[in-house]
Amino acid sequence: MADTATGTVEGTDVARLQVVRDAHERLLKELSKVIVGQRDVLEQVLMAILAGGHCLLEGVPGLAKTLLVSSIADALHLEFKRIQFTPDLMPSDITGTEVIQEDAATGNRTFTFVPGPIFANIILADEVNRTPPKTQAAMLEAMQEGKVSVGGQDHELGKPFFVMATQNPLEQEGTYPLPEAQQDRFLFKIIVDYPAEEEEKAIVRMVTSRSAEEILPVLSADDILEAQKVIRSVPVADAVIDYATRLVRTTRLNQDDPPEFIQKWTAWGCGPRASIFLVSAAKVAAVFRGAEYVSCQDIAAVCHPVMRHRLAVNYAARAEGVTSDHVIDLLLEMIPPYETD
Repeated sequence: MADTATGTVEGTDVARLQVVRDAHERLLKELSKVIVGQRDVLEQVLMAILAGGHCLLEGVPGLAKTLLVSSIADALHLEFKRIQFTPDLMPSDITGTEVIQEDAATGNRTFTFVPGPIFANIILADEVNRTPPKTQAAMLEAMQEGKVSVGGQDHELGKPFFVMATQNPLEQEGTYPLPEAQQDRFLFKIIVDYPAEEEEKAIVRMVTSRSAEEILPVLSADDILEAQKVIRSVPVADAVIDYATRLVRTTRLNQDDPPEFIQKWTAWGCGPRASIFLVSAAKVAAVFRGAEYVSCQDIAAVCHPVMRHRLAVNYAARAEGVTSDHVIDLLLEMIPPYETD
């Protein structure tokens, strides 16, 4: 598939792909100064940024989610803001509001827009399920549209723009769980688990014995936008797109003769956005592993974070302790990735 004379792979500049890979390795090296373990989480967050999507993180408190996001913002030399979601948070507390200002010289009063915390490159929406649906909707609309509307005027958000929302799976009292339609706007749902024993010991030593090392910037905002453009140019064969759409369509109950485990355990399957995001994320996965084009293995590698929040299990599944991840495992066993090289 490579054209050695031009250094391209079906229109993709191989040298530019290597620049992205080198930046990826430097980013991981810088982040390892302050983040112990969590390699999969770091990889998936970086994938989402380069694919131009957002992340929903689920994990108990104390797993360094805020440190992770702020560290990534430092390594990417981007503006970072944290929004703590609470039951009394209003949409204007996120998007901004208009205030009346008086001109001292003329005495004229005009409305002036004061931007809210959403106007940053990387946003940590902490405990997003603790705020009412109206405020959640304002946040998610900004994520989807890349702008906010206040007083009838549209205000464009900066680029790149990335939201990482967190939710606590343990505390349900006083929460407003995100509806599936809103969860669908997130490229990935990432599960943040407890560290391994040796990693936890390393964390204790790092935190209690010395001050944190300074993270040096690896990429600028312009570099990230260029990397996103390079990622989009990675070619995808029709067979790979067929594999991605087949995985997604098999989760739906309205198909002819759905698999037994789909009939038994799913309430509804994934929508078309899952197919789109599988391919988008797989492009980044391919570049990270050193390839110049996407394979079915890359699609399978991103199935869980892309599909777990789009595939809803039913009451029977929950009663048996079956999660969407279990269903995806069975799906990949039934439709294994095939060689496309």
